[in-house]
Amino acid sequence: MLSSVSSWYQAWWLASFQLLLSASVDAHSGQQQQLLNNGGQVLSGSLLGFHRGLVEIESITGNEKAVGRYLADYLSGHNFTVEKQSVDTSTTGERIPSPQDVADSERFNLLAYAGSSSKSRVLVSSHIDTVPPFWPYEVRNSKEIWGRGTVDAKGCVAAQITAVQELLTAGEIHPGDVAFLFVVGEETGGDGMRKANDLSLTWETAIFGEPTDLKLASGHKGMLGFRIRAKGKAGHSGYPWLSESANSMLIPALAAIDKLELPSSEKYGNTTINIGRMEGGVAANVIAEAASAQVAIRLASGTAEDAKKMILDAVAKVDKRLELDFSSEGYGPVYIDSDVEGFETIVVNYGTDIPNLKGDHKRYLYGPGSILVAHSDHEHLTVDDLLTAVEGYKRLIRATLKK
Repeated sequence: MLSSVSSWYQAWWLASFQLLLSASVDAHSGQQQQLLNNGGQVLSGSLLGFHRGLVEIESITGNEKAVGRYLADYLSGHNFTVEKQSVDTSTTGERIPSPQDVADSERFNLLAYAGSSSKSRVLVSSHIDTVPPFWPYEVRNSKEIWGRGTVDAKGCVAAQITAVQELLTAGEIHPGDVAFLFVVGEETGGDGMRKANDLSLTWETAIFGEPTDLKLASGHKGMLGFRIRAKGKAGHSGYPWLSESANSMLIPALAAIDKLELPSSEKYGNTTINIGRMEGGVAANVIAEAASAQVAIRLASGTAEDAKKMILDAVAKVDKRLELDFSSEGYGPVYIDSDVEGFETIVVNYGTDIPNLKGDHKRYLYGPGSILVAHSDHEHLTVDDLLTAVEGYKRLIRATLKK
């Protein structure tokens, strides 16, 4: 359609679309704005406006406070009871955080629910942090939404909340059926979800939001991360025999790690090793005194402890002076429930917060968008995927409440 009109009309049409996209639901009347896509279909301005609001707020891990406040205001404005749980290091430990602690915290999880009781049968959860760097919100081709977090995982957050709102409005669910848990820190080890265990709440089912191409994930690989450090002796590069290069100590160890043959499986494929970050030395004419690297391993079989032992043994054979710091205990491959009819299934290679939430509950993983564009400079999803995800979450909630 657009190809048949003049260039000035194209510009006017796209500008009008973007202006309409910023419209959101009035918190008290619940009246929805409407948008038209290329096919003339009516789109929900509340969902798209809410998604835009989330994406426009930079929330790289460690800097989730602003998006947390925005989300808390949105939920409370739509008649949900909202509780904040501090995840700031200054308010953790043996002392119970006071209300002022939570108010002043730089980071917090959000627990939200309809009614007055936090006890519910189904938990709907995702994370509000993103990886760096921040990429601004942008609409392209009138049907694609670009920007950091559009897929991972603010698309999930917006679709999940919209799904629950629509089910409540239709009278299909009631207070005590569903609660939300939106956490910080998922991208760097899951400190937010691990902290959520302190809430001491239980559920029959937990529905997690991550990009799965609108399919139900039946499992994902395990994860083990660590940092390896070398300590040398600085000196002039013209006299290397008087010093010892930390870089030269580190490189053979990384090569040995990279060549490790770790277990594989039919379901999850090969275990993969990623040497994601390396640093060492201060200048080309100075022998490096210190060097380090960060490594992430996606486990397709076995346990994290087994993989850890293999890594320690491989490094020790190269140089016993090297230090390894494992960022967490890690975990092996994760089984995920996928027994709801009407969904295609998929196995994913990335990690999630699923193993960080303790409890004897059924676990589902679903969301809009592709992991193949997440963490990239071309992260984006389509409007249709976002709308479809709302219906997908509604189907999952209905099915799990019937079980």
